[in-house]
Amino acid sequence: MPVGPAEKSKKAKVVFLIGLSVTILFAVLMVTRLSPLERLEWVVYDLRFRIMGNTEPPENIVIAAIDEKSIEKLGRWPWSRNNIARLIAKLSDAGAELIVFDIFMTEKEEHDPALARTVRDAGNVLVPIVFFFDRERGTPDNELLINSAFQSIEKPDKFRRHAPVSAKGVLTPFHELMQETMNLGHINMIPDKDGVLRWEPMIVEYDGYLYPSLDLQTAAVYLAIPHEKLVVHAAGGVQLGSKRFIPTDDYGRGLIYYYGPPGTFTHFSISDVIEDRVKPEFLRGKIVLVGATALGIYDLRVTPFSGVMAGVEKHANVIASIIDNRFLRRAPVSANLAVLLLSGLFLSFAVGRFKASISLFITSLLTLFLFSLSYYLFALKGIWIDVAYPATAILLVFANGIVYSHAVEERYAKRIRAMFSSYVTERVVNELIRNPGMAKLGGERKEVTILFSDIRGFTSFSESYPPEEVVLTLNEYLGAMTEIIFKWEGTLDKFMGDAILTFWGAPMKQEDHAERAIKCSLEMLKKLNELQAGWHAAGRPVLFAGIGINTGEALVGNIGAEGRKMDYTVIGDHVNLASRIETLTRKFNVDILVTEFTMNKIRNAIEAGRIWRIEARGLEKVVVKGKEKAVGIYQVKPLEKDGEAVIVEYKEGEARHKQK
Repeated sequence: MPVGPAEKSKKAKVVFLIGLSVTILFAVLMVTRLSPLERLEWVVYDLRFRIMGNTEPPENIVIAAIDEKSIEKLGRWPWSRNNIARLIAKLSDAGAELIVFDIFMTEKEEHDPALARTVRDAGNVLVPIVFFFDRERGTPDNELLINSAFQSIEKPDKFRRHAPVSAKGVLTPFHELMQETMNLGHINMIPDKDGVLRWEPMIVEYDGYLYPSLDLQTAAVYLAIPHEKLVVHAAGGVQLGSKRFIPTDDYGRGLIYYYGPPGTFTHFSISDVIEDRVKPEFLRGKIVLVGATALGIYDLRVTPFSGVMAGVEKHANVIASIIDNRFLRRAPVSANLAVLLLSGLFLSFAVGRFKASISLFITSLLTLFLFSLSYYLFALKGIWIDVAYPATAILLVFANGIVYSHAVEERYAKRIRAMFSSYVTERVVNELIRNPGMAKLGGERKEVTILFSDIRGFTSFSESYPPEEVVLTLNEYLGAMTEIIFKWEGTLDKFMGDAILTFWGAPMKQEDHAERAIKCSLEMLKKLNELQAGWHAAGRPVLFAGIGINTGEALVGNIGAEGRKMDYTVIGDHVNLASRIETLTRKFNVDILVTEFTMNKIRNAIEAGRIWRIEARGLEKVVVKGKEKAVGIYQVKPLEKDGEAVIVEYKEGEARHKQK
């Protein structure tokens, strides 16, 4: 439901300010990372992975799984180190490029020397360490541990503002294994607060040193990048040689690029490897990750694709993405703020200026564009832009704008109804509310047709009868005339004692305003005749009335004292002319007189048969009071018998009557 121009402008400004406030609020929430919206953003982030579907993983990464079959064959977990040594030997003999363990071997056992020798002979084994963040724990072999730390750090001062993930304790493999292993890396996984694993802590600080993840170490070794070429860019990322840069957040975490749900990477049962049921060509030149997939070992993680992905599969995804140079990065806060501010301000501007249906369409289109843009950047560019903050802000801007607009329109509708309900019919009022442009609430010039009706001899009538009788008769007359005026959708301007001022052509535009006035006057005359018959039969005084009609341009609008008393009325020379013409009905002893201006508007309607069974007879030209130029007048009356309408023109010449 629209409002008038002034109200529309004010509404647009207020809606924009509301939208601006909502947008600024969400900008603050985005900077402070409000938890509920962050959780919503995580859901949308995960959805992008599921929409994108599987990505073809590299063939050079396979998983040797501690699965149910292996446990059935080799016994319950944990196995003897002798079985681990057998596995390494089999993989080494098959030509595996790297053997990477996602299992802990910290406690000493009797077969440790044999395992250490096997690892030394293989020369391509990487084993994990685990950091503790809550308390000091473990007895690290510091000298061997430090050898796996990063050796080069660019712009370390940035870590003063954004410290990397910091550990208090560490759990390392037994000493002999640490001595013989090719390299070490941590396998810590830090899920978000909703339990979903989205980030890989590429860097962990412990005891003043920065340590890489096992996945990062594995990829670097496979790509033949020397350890000294692993360079940490503080609060920015990790450089691997000259061709790869792993982006991280301020805390050294990198987003995990998931290639698909569980089972995306090739799995071999460890029992099949040990029992030579896996052909060597399936292992030759491959990175073989050794880890648990059996449900009973409980090394399961929640990922964007699934709630039950084995931890070793997470490692496969991270290593694959580094080798493929396929990374994700979260857009900087400045870029996310730009998206939020642009979308919020654009919608704030639009909602206040369009109808609810158009605003809903714009909101839907903007939201769809936002989600499409975010998916495009994610799937094709590897950029994660925030969607939850701007999308929620958009919905709230729209909702608040619509609620406020509805309140304004309801208030405006009440004003229109209060203003016009006593002037026009309910249908016209509803039309004005739907299309307020038809009722400009200031003053404007319009062509209208004015009908002025007055009771003849009312003064003597009111002096001759009791007031109660006068009021009863007058109310009956005015009530009947009002019904007819409303029937023909005229605007009842006012009652002036016994006189009626009505006009057509405003506030609603009516192309046939002159025709409506003529038809209304004929029905008013007919109804008056019926009332006269009833009054006469009841022995009551009989009233007579004259009607004057004129067409022309007049000023239409609200006139009065602002905030105190305002009337929607019509003023101007043509209104005065209608009143003057009505007084001539006594002079010419007729019921209805119309001016030549009205006659010119209805002539075609009479000739076309839209106004029928009437006689329009030209009387003469008259000079009305206050005017110098003569105006032609016509008597309009119904034909006594059915027949075609008749127009009789007056003779041109000097004005024969001058009104005093």
